[in-house]
Amino acid sequence: MHSRDSRAAGEVGPDAYAEWRTSTLGAITESLEQELILNLCGPLAGKIVLDVGCGDGTLASEFHRRGASFVIGCDPDPRMIAKAASRAATESGGGTRYMLARAEELPFHDRSFDLASTVTVLSFVEQRARAIGELARILKPGGRLVIGELGRWSTWAASRRIRAWLGQELWKNARFTTARELSALVTRAGLSVERVRGGVYYPRFARMARAMKSIDPMLGRVTTFGAAFIAISATRKG
Repeated sequence: MHSRDSRAAGEVGPDAYAEWRTSTLGAITESLEQELILNLCGPLAGKIVLDVGCGDGTLASEFHRRGASFVIGCDPDPRMIAKAASRAATESGGGTRYMLARAEELPFHDRSFDLASTVTVLSFVEQRARAIGELARILKPGGRLVIGELGRWSTWAASRRIRAWLGQELWKNARFTTARELSALVTRAGLSVERVRGGVYYPRFARMARAMKSIDPMLGRVTTFGAAFIAISATRKG
C-alpha cells in the first residue's frame, strides 16, 4: 500500500514500505486499509484501472490479481516505479504498466479508465482540487474514483503533528483531511459521492492494533471521527 509512517524526511523509498509491512503494526494497518479500498472499488473483472501515486505497486498488483484487465500505476518517484515494474515483471504477465507522472498532470486521454484510485497522496499535493479534477477527467461515464486519505481527527494525526513540530519535513508539508472536505472536493469535480468509510481507529501501537482489528471495519461504517484513514468512492455520471 502507500503507508508514510515508516518514512522519515529524505528517506522516501520502496525499502521503507517493505520494512513497514513486516512489522505487526504495519501489516495489520496495511491490510485494513487495502481491504477498505478494495471494497469501495467493487468488482474489478474486465476493468481498466489507474492507480495514482502507486508507490511500489502493491495495490496495482492486487487490482490485477482480482481480475482487472489492465492496470496502470503512476508515481513521481522513479525509485518507486522501478520497484513496481520489477514486481510486475514477475507477477502480472503483462497486465500492468508503470510510469512517472504526477496527480496534477495525468498524461492520459479524457474518459480512458473504468476506475481510478489514489491513496495517501492528496495530503502531500498542494493543488488537491486540480488533482481530483484530473482524476475525474480520465474517468469514463459511470467510472468510479476511490480515494484514501489521512484523517485529521485521530491519534495518528496528532503524532504526525508532533513529529512536524520536532522538525520532520515529511509531516511539515502534510495536510490532513475530513470526510466532509473530501466529499466537497469530489463533488466540485463533478462526481457523485457513493460511500464514505473510516479505518484505523486504534492508536499507533501493535497491541492495540491486534485487539481492535476485528472491530475496525464495523467502526468505519458508523463514523469517520477518530479514523486515521478516510476513504471515499464516487462516480462520474456523464
